[in-house]
Amino acid sequence: MRILAAGDHFVAPELFARELTAAIGTGHTIDELVLPWPLTPFGPVREVDEASGDEETVIMALQGVRICVTQMAPVTRRVLGSAPDLRLVVVGRGGPVNVNLDAARERGVQVCNTPGRNAAATAEYTVGLMLAAMRRIPETSAALAAGRWAGEFYTYANCGPGLDGARVGLIGCGAVGSRVARALTALGADVSVYDPYADPGTLSRSGTPVAGLDELLRRSDVVSLHARLTPETRGLLGARELALLPEGAVVVNCARGALLDEDALCDALESGRLAAAALDVFAVEPPPPGSRLRSAPRLVMTPHLAGANTSVAHNAARTAAAEVSRFLRGEELAHRVV
Repeated sequence: MRILAAGDHFVAPELFARELTAAIGTGHTIDELVLPWPLTPFGPVREVDEASGDEETVIMALQGVRICVTQMAPVTRRVLGSAPDLRLVVVGRGGPVNVNLDAARERGVQVCNTPGRNAAATAEYTVGLMLAAMRRIPETSAALAAGRWAGEFYTYANCGPGLDGARVGLIGCGAVGSRVARALTALGADVSVYDPYADPGTLSRSGTPVAGLDELLRRSDVVSLHARLTPETRGLLGARELALLPEGAVVVNCARGALLDEDALCDALESGRLAAAALDVFAVEPPPPGSRLRSAPRLVMTPHLAGANTSVAHNAARTAAAEVSRFLRGEELAHRVV
């Protein structure tokens, strides 16, 4: 049995291979392929999204391969049509957006993913960005590194609010949002949640359920995005929605950049209506040189790092290897999507 470990510079192919060997033994051939992400940003490849590498390289690597384990390889209709031996694709991430699921279904190729592998990491990072924006941590660190004590950040006007007692609204209450809610509650925040797709029990355990987005925004000193990007959620927070937030509110996005209208956010920051914002994701990654985000005041930006820590890489590889083991034993896959 030939298996392709199409890793990258986060979940390396050798990490996939090591977990595969631990799960299924040494009686299989494991080929390794290194894709350029995240040193090169992901993007669309033909009809699939958030992929890394090119079709030709993947097609060559898949010849004679029955199982492909990857995070970012573009598994397009063309790739699937050029890999007649392929029977299973395991995507080491929460959503298999780099796989043409319709084409896989037509060719009898099973597809599974590794949901929740970075939920804890993303939740931790969200709270960290929230605190960084609210407490002015990047600005004060930069001032001290430049040799300036910046004592003015201890004044009432400049020190910023805290999370204890803050009204925080979470848009989305899945694996990440619910973890963020627990962390914020432990820090003393008053958490409200809006998610029309979550079950009522999850919402009530996470905070105060709110029936409508507008209501959530009106009552939130801090709003944090945790929704999936769909046609319905694209541009979810625009100028109208940001105007519903109380004066001096803070916006955080560690989900998907296109959920938020970036020009509207810059307008609100430049006018002083928003106290601060923190973004780990962007509509275009990286933001182009002329982007207003690069000069917007009181904006903390990081390069799509929320879901990246060493535990996540091991979780993804281990969960993927477990799915391969189930497949080889003829068992039902735990996270099959096709």
